[in-house]
Amino acid sequence: MSLPRTALVALMLGIVPGSCIAAPVASTPANSPAAATPVKAARPTSLTPAPGVIGIFRLDRAPVQGGYALGWVPPGTVRLVIDGHDVRFAADRRFSIGFGRDFQAYATITAFRADGSAVTDKIAVAPRQWRIENLPTLPRFSQPSAEFQARRPGELAQINAARTIASDTQGWRQTFRWPAFGRVSGVFGSQRVYAGEPGAPHNGVDVAGGAGAPVYAPADGVVILAAASPFTLEGNLLMIDHGMGLNSAFLHLSRIDVKLGDVVHQGDRLGAIGMTGRATGPHLHWGMRWNDERIDPATLVGPMPAAPAAK
Repeated sequence: MSLPRTALVALMLGIVPGSCIAAPVASTPANSPAAATPVKAARPTSLTPAPGVIGIFRLDRAPVQGGYALGWVPPGTVRLVIDGHDVRFAADRRFSIGFGRDFQAYATITAFRADGSAVTDKIAVAPRQWRIENLPTLPRFSQPSAEFQARRPGELAQINAARTIASDTQGWRQTFRWPAFGRVSGVFGSQRVYAGEPGAPHNGVDVAGGAGAPVYAPADGVVILAAASPFTLEGNLLMIDHGMGLNSAFLHLSRIDVKLGDVVHQGDRLGAIGMTGRATGPHLHWGMRWNDERIDPATLVGPMPAAPAAK
């Protein structure tokens, strides 16, 4: 599910990995036994903070590596800065925040007020254990082909351009739903170690729902990329902006049913599961980002339901 640390890594810097396999990791993890099972975080049920909200900025859930939260800035805030980066917030003072797989121990959030004052909170981000698979005898992968090296820069340019699009959609406020249904065959944060050399972590969730099974919008959004032809790694790639720096990427689709600029609503059909690009079996790879942080989609949706939820 992860890519080798060869010259290929340099070409892929900054992109959701597109090399997935449909089968789950089978070997004994190097971490705790709990790390070997798909993440089943509690599903958010409301945008109103529950009792025990965290800190000055009223985060609606405890920060954790790979996680995502909604917060509320103090009244009178005119500028919000998180770890040195300006972050947008809405007119009702709500903002979103994400924490990558290897996020540091603390996030520093500062709100600057119209009266010239500022308030800062240093929020602890809980660590997680990840599924690690050691492959001490696996041969090294071959170098990228000349065709790959010729095509990849153009593909990355499309992906990077898509990520600069900021829409006014409100999907980031919603309770997300699974975009496909079936066996979770790959979990966020898992990693393979090839003869002592770590591969790139898996930066999404894989769902083996069967070839041609429908893929739905997990929340409202705007289509910011709909590949005209399969990419070398991601295959038929679709990207949706949910607003406030939050976006989804859907890889390996057999087809894409929406087009660039389309406004989609939660539950709308986006396409179908396939195995285009670098994939060894039909599955959906769902990756998410909040700004530059790759986050775990499972922390937004909770356990896989037995059947599709009604739209």
